[in-house]
Amino acid sequence: MRTIGSELRAHLDGDATTVCHAWRVTRSDGVVLGFSEHDHDLTFTGTVFLAASGFSASGTEENTGLPAATSEVTGGFSNAAISEADLQRGLYDGARVEVFLVNWAMPDQHLLLKVQEIGEVTRSGGQFRAELRSFAHRLNQPQGRLYGRRCDAALGDARCGIDVTQSQFCREGVLATVIDATRISVSGLSAFPDGFFRYGTIAFLDGENAGERLDIEAHGAAGAEVEVTLWLSMARAPDAGCRVLLTAGCDKAFGTCRAKFANQRNFRGFPHMPGADFAYTYADGGSIHDGSALFK
Repeated sequence: MRTIGSELRAHLDGDATTVCHAWRVTRSDGVVLGFSEHDHDLTFTGTVFLAASGFSASGTEENTGLPAATSEVTGGFSNAAISEADLQRGLYDGARVEVFLVNWAMPDQHLLLKVQEIGEVTRSGGQFRAELRSFAHRLNQPQGRLYGRRCDAALGDARCGIDVTQSQFCREGVLATVIDATRISVSGLSAFPDGFFRYGTIAFLDGENAGERLDIEAHGAAGAEVEVTLWLSMARAPDAGCRVLLTAGCDKAFGTCRAKFANQRNFRGFPHMPGADFAYTYADGGSIHDGSALFK
């Protein structure tokens, strides 16, 4: 239940109002930013809410109970507020958003409407559109384990048990060439076979992209160097000659766990589970349905 201050209530009951929306965003790295749809900066609760040109909210509908209500905010990129590079690095993924209704003529008169978190973010033409989700959407997330042939552990976590910082699983190299937004060539990694770093990560250790970590889609030899293809485009081109750290990836298959990591004892999947093709077959005289192991 919300409690509206007497002064703000009196203002809302008047014939004309001077109210707008404001958003306080707490990013995953702890940075707190404030935005408003007013044309001047506002300050209250110890936060400066910037007047972001074009920053506005969509309409939203509230329901009783536990529906996962959503809304949107849109705006443009600026160096003083939200940069495309920060969005690309995932600093706004799951960020906490507090939505206020504020009297811009007297900012001390404000009301916290709701607390949400940022979901899907899309970018195009120098603009962004961010989905705001209520915390009730977490109730829709699967809980517990799902039975499947592939491993459901993350490479390097406690359930996996592999130390990916060992030299046989990671290697530092030097960025030689930026081919395009999703492909680069790296020197110093010729000792690893093609595909070794597929599904792994590349971390930039210095230069303009220092601290950024991206997922690898493919890895293969290209002459004396190796070519690395990324799943997503880089927000900005890295500096040639900067140091990068590549870490091995895993496709979650039992054969990969055994051959590549010698970690089959910690495999967290069910490789002997029959697939849908077996489950939907029928006894035709040629198939063996005697309950014996499908894989040996």
